[in-house]
Amino acid sequence: MKLRKSRTPRKGYIQIIPMIDVMFFLLATFMLASLSMQKLDSVQVNLPEGQAEKLSTEKPVTLTLTKNSEIFINKESVTLDTLASTLKPLLHDAKQKLIVSADNEAPQGIVVQAMLRARNAGVQHFLIAVQYK
Repeated sequence: MKLRKSRTPRKGYIQIIPMIDVMFFLLATFMLASLSMQKLDSVQVNLPEGQAEKLSTEKPVTLTLTKNSEIFINKESVTLDTLASTLKPLLHDAKQKLIVSADNEAPQGIVVQAMLRARNAGVQHFLIAVQYK
């Protein structure tokens, strides 16, 4: 009777290529999920439609103007006279950008006046919020 040689046991190995694919998929998924969860700290208004890049600042300061000429800085109600004094402590450096979120039906004069008062407070860069269409 002839005995067969038993097979030599193979060592297991880990293939790294499928693991890299899974990690890239998870990275892309979490990046898209975090971008979609970004919220502005502002009052809800009817924004004009337009094309713009997504916002990428850490903690933005938002100037909101409603159709009833109400002015808000990060959900805090202000007037034109108190806008500069309220805004100045929120600006950390000269490169800080202010997001102007004006209602589509807000009077143009109040928007311009608010932006001029913000400029007097030290804002150098404005970002206009639009509804992405």
